[in-house]
Amino acid sequence: MALFEKKQPAPKHIAIIMDGNGRWAKKRGLPRNAGHKEGAETLRRIAEHCNKLGIMTLTVYAFSTENWKRSEEEVAGIMRLLRDYLLEVLSDVKKSPVRVCFYGDLTRLTPELQELCARAERETAHYEHQLNFCLNYGGRDEIVRAARAFAADVAAGRAESGDLTEEVFEKYLDSAGVPDPELIIRPSGEMRTSNFLLWQSAYSEYVFMDVLWPDFQGKDLDAAIAEYHRRNRRFGGV
Repeated sequence: MALFEKKQPAPKHIAIIMDGNGRWAKKRGLPRNAGHKEGAETLRRIAEHCNKLGIMTLTVYAFSTENWKRSEEEVAGIMRLLRDYLLEVLSDVKKSPVRVCFYGDLTRLTPELQELCARAERETAHYEHQLNFCLNYGGRDEIVRAARAFAADVAAGRAESGDLTEEVFEKYLDSAGVPDPELIIRPSGEMRTSNFLLWQSAYSEYVFMDVLWPDFQGKDLDAAIAEYHRRNRRFGGV
């Protein structure tokens, strides 16, 4: 039974910074990619748990714009895990009834992986529950790309600069049409946002947890939601 079940329902949109894979592996004397593999299994379990709780949207930080600084071996390992996950989804779409979407600049990925991402988005578009992968993603980069897209529309006569509002600008973001997350969870003991959903997190509740992502379990998600319900969300009011 979820810790919050008797109080209020789960938030409709939760985002998670999947942090601590490398440290998990190091503690066990394993290569970093072993931690990423275990972290991928954790994501599968947590995504299923979210569905059971009625959470409609889960957004995860899979690979940041800064993660390219890591070793080629580690980056390749992460991309293989993503490819394997997408191939698994595409092999039997009905087995994993979740809409898969991507935030970020995918143009830096290999053509094969770009095509797999596009196929996954097309072939799962009819599902109600949604899993957003932030891939080659950075909050600042997303805002810059959105600003460039709006400027291009103004230059082409498709938009007027004076008509820009927050609501108009949001349509140019990777998350266009998706409600902002009510709760953002960061495991691993780190207490920073790391360039994640900078626009969308304006009024999100953050919960920082001292557990490495591969060790994260359903009970940890329940505890984060329970903490969320203890907060008084005033949105700038009294």
